[in-house]
Amino acid sequence: MQATRRNSVKVFVSVFFLSVFVFSAFGEHISFSADSMSGTIGDKSDATTLSGEASVITESMEIYADEIKMSGKDFRYIEARGSVKGINKESELEFTCGKIKYDRETKVADLSDNVSLKDVKNNVEAKAQIIRYNQKTDVAVMQIGIELKQKDNVCNGVYALYRKKEQMLELSGNAQIKQGSDTFRAQEITLNLDSQEITLDGRVKGSIVDERKSENSEEEKKPSEADKVDSGITGADKAESDKTEADKASDKESSASSDQSSEKASESLSDSSEEKTAQATNKTSDSTEDSKKKSKKK
Repeated sequence: MQATRRNSVKVFVSVFFLSVFVFSAFGEHISFSADSMSGTIGDKSDATTLSGEASVITESMEIYADEIKMSGKDFRYIEARGSVKGINKESELEFTCGKIKYDRETKVADLSDNVSLKDVKNNVEAKAQIIRYNQKTDVAVMQIGIELKQKDNVCNGVYALYRKKEQMLELSGNAQIKQGSDTFRAQEITLNLDSQEITLDGRVKGSIVDERKSENSEEEKKPSEADKVDSGITGADKAESDKTEADKASDKESSASSDQSSEKASESLSDSSEEKTAQATNKTSDSTEDSKKKSKKK
């Protein structure tokens, strides 16, 4: 009974902040902190649960979460849940997720629940529901709802293999890559993230936009400066033009009125002349009759 007590001890600590440093058999220091800690320490296995702003820091990994559980000999296994975020210092990766399981011996991390992984060095950002990252091989296996962004590339698929050292991406399952305005689809797609070379295999589809043609079309639509000068009429010019047209119309009306007045005057003069001529003719006729009468009397 006494031996059991010496080999297995239950520990519970509740403090505002707790920080502990441990040197493990894996040849690296491990430190952890939290608002509270509970667990057991024994010869066969250790188990410790950290709660409240918990953190575990090793020489290669930093993990922060609402709750972290360390178990196994020398705390080989680390499990965290609740607002998980962390940094892999050796691989220069940043991550956030709902859960993470990390094996300090194999250097394999399993991330799940809305995982976001950022390769800081190569400016690659990936999202998926599940990501398994092997720190020794620098390979990330992604599953379900994958979206990977790099430069102008937006990559989607159900399954993906990201080889960090080689900067190669392999996509499958409704695989699609968008490069700017261009879109490529296939059963399997391989993308070289350095050279931007794409390899498509199986039910290949794609659409490409000719940027040069598009630019030419835009240029054709835009009026040139000369056209703008020729067609552009300022408000003052337009007003002057309208005034000129109005003056021309007024002149036409005046001219037409003058012509009508001239015609009327001409008709009046003509009628007057004819009347005077008729009167003169009548007088002459009367005078002739009188002369004839006088001659008869003589």
